[in-house]
Amino acid sequence: MAVERGSAHSDDLLRGAGVSALSAVDRNLTNALVMGVLRWQIALDRRIQEFLARPNAALDAAVRVSLRIGALQLLYMDRIPARAAIDESVELAKEAGHKFASRMVNAVLRKLAAAPLPAPASEESPDTLALVQAHPAWMVQRWVNFYGMDAAREICGHGQMHPSQTIRVTNAAAESELHRAGVVLEPGELLTAARRVVHGDGPVDAFRESGVWLQDEGSQLVAEIAGNGESILDACAAPGGKTLILAERNPATRIVTCDASEHRLAQLRDRLAPLGERVEFRLGDAAALTDEDAFDLVLADVPCSGTGTLGRNPEIRHRLKLEDLARQAERQKAILHAALRAVRPGGRVVYSTCSLEPEESEQVVAAVLAEAPRAKVIPMQGRLKGMLGEGIVTAVGAERLRKSITDEGYLRLLPGRFRTDGFFVCLLQREEQAGFA
Repeated sequence: MAVERGSAHSDDLLRGAGVSALSAVDRNLTNALVMGVLRWQIALDRRIQEFLARPNAALDAAVRVSLRIGALQLLYMDRIPARAAIDESVELAKEAGHKFASRMVNAVLRKLAAAPLPAPASEESPDTLALVQAHPAWMVQRWVNFYGMDAAREICGHGQMHPSQTIRVTNAAAESELHRAGVVLEPGELLTAARRVVHGDGPVDAFRESGVWLQDEGSQLVAEIAGNGESILDACAAPGGKTLILAERNPATRIVTCDASEHRLAQLRDRLAPLGERVEFRLGDAAALTDEDAFDLVLADVPCSGTGTLGRNPEIRHRLKLEDLARQAERQKAILHAALRAVRPGGRVVYSTCSLEPEESEQVVAAVLAEAPRAKVIPMQGRLKGMLGEGIVTAVGAERLRKSITDEGYLRLLPGRFRTDGFFVCLLQREEQAGFA
């Protein structure tokens, strides 16, 4: 209901105190119901509408959510009896104060349970792919245009799956502790420090002080690409996973972190507390940075639409509008301009997004480079070769990543091609003092 009514994020809420207090079984069921409804909401609403006496009638939010929860269990889950799914949804509607509407919930779900399943639709066109995989048609059409039909299928399929739980392990002793605690791990697909959690992810957070934390492997890769520096700025630092890797790779360097939200900055302080005075925390908008020639490495992992994270944040597909991309892009350009001003001549800027949209990725870089001619792209092939030599990426991972480097020298991770969120990464170098006023 919080997601339905406003801007709350399911990922944050499902890690909150209320859910954490549940038993392991109930916690897993809660996650399955919430994430399942959000992932399949478009398909659920379409199916529910077929059984409404007035298909175009506006439903109260609580009634809509009750119907979706019931329909999810009837259509996509096979371990909950239909009668229980229907009764619980009816009770939810009643508890929300909709006693009359609860009769409608009961009638609709009973009809849905009794109706034969429709014949499977093909995924041969953008429209049918969007229909089957419960994604907005406009998003799917764009991905087909940019990446092709096969890649669009992989992106949509990834968006409907529970994301892999991946951790970063910084020492062998911590990994041994995890094994003893019953956490079953397998190697990551790209990085030598990444491990995929096969079973038993519950205890992982308890080992944070030992150098273990949950982090998508694509997110880890962005920080590894950033590499080393004698003075580092993490311009959009929260929630801090990339900052931890920068600190790990640069043990003698003081790192400046910045975030525009007081709440996120407070969380960042807590997470990075073990680093002590090695980290400086600043509250501020990265687009309004006033630093000039102050750092030799800037990481600008900018706020974006997040379309590369739909498996982890499925509500994005219901909130994002096409016109939002242009607004995001203007802010991203401002942040990248500020990052290039903040870096010294000869220094590097890593620009990254977890977006699949060119407006927030290639087009931002192209626009900024057109206005800042003293910056140049460092092709990702060279950095990847260096990371392989340093033992940061695996040989198999390096080969797979090479195939994801664009003609311009950028790196593009597509969900489904990799078991990661989607990322765009560009490495830039500032050549001279002039050109950034």
